[in-house]
Amino acid sequence: MKDFINDHEIENTLDRAKNPDPMHIRDIIDKAYELKGLSPKEAAVLLQTEDDELTGEILRAAHKIKKDIYGNRLVLFAPLYIANYCTNNCLYCGFRRDNKELNRIALTMEQIKKEVQALEREGHKRLLMLCGEHPERSSLEYFVEAIETAYLVKTEQGGEIRRINVEIAPLEVNEYKQIQKTGIGTVVLFQETYHHKTYRILHPSGPKKDYLKRLSAMHRAQEAGVDDVGIGALFGLYDYKFDVLGLLMHARQLEKDCGVGPHTISVPRLEPALNAPAAIKPPNPVSDHDFKKLVAILRMAVPYTGMILSTRETPAMRDEVFSLGISQISAGSRTNPGGYYEDNSDAFRAAQFNLGDTRPLDEVILDITQRGHIPSFCTACYRLGRTGKDFMDLAKPGLIQKFCQTNAVFTFKEYLLDYASPKTREAGEDLITKMLENTFKTKRKKIVSDRLKKIDDGERDVYI
Repeated sequence: MKDFINDHEIENTLDRAKNPDPMHIRDIIDKAYELKGLSPKEAAVLLQTEDDELTGEILRAAHKIKKDIYGNRLVLFAPLYIANYCTNNCLYCGFRRDNKELNRIALTMEQIKKEVQALEREGHKRLLMLCGEHPERSSLEYFVEAIETAYLVKTEQGGEIRRINVEIAPLEVNEYKQIQKTGIGTVVLFQETYHHKTYRILHPSGPKKDYLKRLSAMHRAQEAGVDDVGIGALFGLYDYKFDVLGLLMHARQLEKDCGVGPHTISVPRLEPALNAPAAIKPPNPVSDHDFKKLVAILRMAVPYTGMILSTRETPAMRDEVFSLGISQISAGSRTNPGGYYEDNSDAFRAAQFNLGDTRPLDEVILDITQRGHIPSFCTACYRLGRTGKDFMDLAKPGLIQKFCQTNAVFTFKEYLLDYASPKTREAGEDLITKMLENTFKTKRKKIVSDRLKKIDDGERDVYI
């Protein structure tokens, strides 16, 4: 496949956008309110905006756009690392091959069951399964068996995993078909950085050295029949402005070639990791100010795409960027295999990176509930076929919100009854009451009220 990322073009685009005229900036902001998205050139102008007043307008626009598309809901999930063996030597990753101090682990199927049980007993319904890249200890067959094993685990109080998304090294079309048959949701893969020279430096050995194979992986996934794919960049490896434009070019190419852009874009910032020199001293650190700005600009540029925030960020920073465009978050995360059911006193020596938010799931849910966000464990779109182009047809005009808000309430109600602490349950019931009064119109209000009653009476997995 042809390499569609042109470094020179991106650099020229950013250079031409320097010192933008305030009127031009406001014209672009006004266009963003139309929910049609922005071109890379228009995004470049916003990225080059340094005026505090205009930056404030950018953040306010992103807040409204996120509210118009997704409402106040935040989807929650947990990452499940099943192995940390890796043949790559990425300089920013704790799993890298040359890290001799890392405790290498590949979970057995019985250990994976215990991990899933622990997650279900906290209330999780959605997982992101991932591992290092290793032909023997993290083979495709092993990964497929792990997915199938996780789906079979059931615990008390209706505990079950309803959707597993996967983050796996680039596959061929026939291999993506194998993964797809397990009933997964989204296939996720980060380019890490779109800057070719930096990519080569940071990936000195291993199969991940192949920039183009990684770049074209999401095209192969869609060719294999995967409806939803996710992309991302690890901010801090190269100039964040360059990588934002790289993400937008990737999104546009997917839409042009496959008819559907990315279902999600992830925006992790580089965090320290054991014996990972680029993580200990980031080559291009991204300030909190710039991080908030890049989240907002991505939301304006691709309003229909879900945006994922991990527990790399601190609770305070997570709270600040939720309203700027984030629609999915991890919570109660561990990045070491076996981290959910075993003692974590030495977890750092098996982990991929440090965590900024180590709060348990219930504490995160209480916090976001008190801030007016509706926590969601919804998986309805996957199960009803609202994926790929069908999802985008609803998301682009903002129609997906009527499903998102409603199903969020149902899954949140389940959580409150089955898993929440008394304080979280009280806050959650109060938020649901307020939403019934102020959010839903008469006909939808009756539907929601009737189904909430069914949940109160013991019915589970209710969705529309």
